Amino acid sequence: MGVIRAEPARVTDWAAKSVGAVWRAFDLQLVTYAGLLAAIGLVMAYTNSVEDGRLTLETQTVFTRGLMWTGIAVVAFIVATAFDYRWLKTLAWPIYVLQLGLLVLTLAIGDGVGNAARWIALGPFTFQFSELAKVFMIIVLANYLSARQGRLDSLPSILGACLLVGPPLALVMLQPDLGTSLVFAAILAGMLWMSGASLKWLTALAAGVAALVPIAWTYILLDYQKQRLLSFLDTDPDIKGSGYQLHQAQIAVGSGGLMGKGLTNGTQAQGDFLPVKTTDFVFAGLAEELGFIGGMVVFTLFFLLLWRILANGWRSRDPFGTLFAAGMASMILFQLVVNVGMVLGVMPITGIPLPFVTHGGASLVSMALGLGILQSINIRQTKAEW
Repeated sequence: MGVIRAEPARVTDWAAKSVGAVWRAFDLQLVTYAGLLAAIGLVMAYTNSVEDGRLTLETQTVFTRGLMWTGIAVVAFIVATAFDYRWLKTLAWPIYVLQLGLLVLTLAIGDGVGNAARWIALGPFTFQFSELAKVFMIIVLANYLSARQGRLDSLPSILGACLLVGPPLALVMLQPDLGTSLVFAAILAGMLWMSGASLKWLTALAAGVAALVPIAWTYILLDYQKQRLLSFLDTDPDIKGSGYQLHQAQIAVGSGGLMGKGLTNGTQAQGDFLPVKTTDFVFAGLAEELGFIGGMVVFTLFFLLLWRILANGWRSRDPFGTLFAAGMASMILFQLVVNVGMVLGVMPITGIPLPFVTHGGASLVSMALGLGILQSINIRQTKAEW
């Protein structure tokens, strides 16, 4: 019998078509918008590291770590893109257990300001596992809800999703971290809405949560958290006390004007009047130095990024992909609205980072991981035509 050999030309043609199909499925716009936002974050890390017009060994830490975390985020994105997302559905429950384990470990050995336990030291770095837990939660919920398509008009299915989110949300509240726990709630709400869950039951659930607010205020929220909320509602806050952060942030935003004062020239940020200028209030420093135009550029990039995330979800032939995109969009949109809102004084101060822009390795790596999974979904749902 003769040996049948594939013709080299046909094999080469097949490989070229396969690579071409994968490349066409890769959403370059998604990566571009996220990359530009991360680059703006690095610019802000640089300007917040400058002292007297130059970087020194003492002040360059924020910028240097920003570069390192960006490199790690790029690796996380590549690995997540290369990984077959369909395994995530198989591994959803182990991922959920891992998520709870990391949050329990954070409570056991974590560090933080005061009595908080929010991050764990990993060599020269600190990592906030609650940021990674957000993406894990999206994976778990996407698997749960996609498996119940057509049955989400029933209360048990909706309550099942709430019960899944309950333990990690409670563990984050114990750190204590009110802002991140609210992100978990926003992810749940967005994914239930996009899954087609019964509006009647969602409304009833929202009413139930509202009824629990007095209990949470009395027995769950800590004094400083209550003070932040009261300061937000106060029409004449104490600008030397609880209202100091908001007052300085609004001065920074207002002084930026249309064009801004220029990088490293912000008086509030460079003069150390603006608290936590590299994290919670990074947008205030950005508005001061880059002005209204700089702020609008950031908003435009976020709008385009959210559009690409939702577009990828809508064209997904797998309900898991649609719901994962919904979770990512809900997380990013909620953090954007709350972070910028608290700087402008229309939202209470909760310590929620601005995605990609806030200096923080865990947030950036987690966002890169989520976008990598979304790219994996795109690529593996596109078949080469040959």
